[in-house]
Formats: sequence, C-alpha cells, structure tokens
Amino acid sequence: MREFSRSLPMSLLRAREAVMRHFRPSLRDHGLTEQQWRILRALASVDTIEVTELARVAFLLGPSLSRILRDLEARHLIERRVAKADLRRGMVSISARGLKLIEAVAPTSEAIYAAMTRRYGAHKLADLQDMLAALENSLSELRVEGNSQANRG
Repeated sequence: MREFSRSLPMSLLRAREAVMRHFRPSLRDHGLTEQQWRILRALASVDTIEVTELARVAFLLGPSLSRILRDLEARHLIERRVAKADLRRGMVSISARGLKLIEAVAPTSEAIYAAMTRRYGAHKLADLQDMLAALENSLSELRVEGNSQANRG
C-alpha cells in the first residue's frame, strides 16, 4: 500500500483545502457556506434545473441539498417550483436577489483567483485544470468494484 500522504485522495484533499482556505473568509463575510456558494454558482449558469441534476453538478447528497435549498429559499436567494410535466420533479432557479449576491461576491472571488494565478502561474493552472479534467474523464470510464451505487448512471 502506498504511503498515506502520497495517496491521490489525500493529495486532492490537501490541494482543495489550500485553495478553499482563501475563499472561505469572503463566503463567510457574505453569510454563505461553501456548499451554498456551489449551488448558487451552478444555478447562475442555467435558467432552471431539476433538483436531482443540481445535486449531481454540485456534488451534494440529496438530504444535504434539501436542507441547503430550504435555507437558500428562506433567504430568497433561490426559487423552487414543481415541474408542470411531472409534479414529482422539483425545479430550482436562482432569484434576482441570489444574482445580486453573486455579483457582490464576484470581485473578491476574482481577486483571489488572480492572486492564485500570479502565485502558481497561469499556464500551470490551466495545465492543472486540464489534467484534472482528463483524470476525471478517464476514471469515469473505469468500472467501480464493489459499489453498485457508484455504477448507476
């Protein structure tokens, strides 16, 4: 077995933490958690999305997503409705207030990205993102052993 500190999951977690520690203070200043921000960012890129698809793109489990959506709706940052074609399907969209919040957070977020880019290098950052996307794509085609839920489409 490989050394714990050299395992890919731990390396990815350390890198994620190194990145997120710079964003958390700004999110906190705006009353947001990382998960709430992910949801708002995902919603800002679409008109409307089904709740199950939102869970997939935001990498959140259903129970967590339900709680977060309830909180965001109470703050009037999102709007929820039932799909007309299928009353069992919940649809979500970002509200005007949610878009204003994203606009308020964006300058700080972009400044953090700019500082990270200067520190790490634009070319290296682009290469890293390309390599991570390639890793994700490659592993998505690899069969997951012993976990029937991971094999669902």
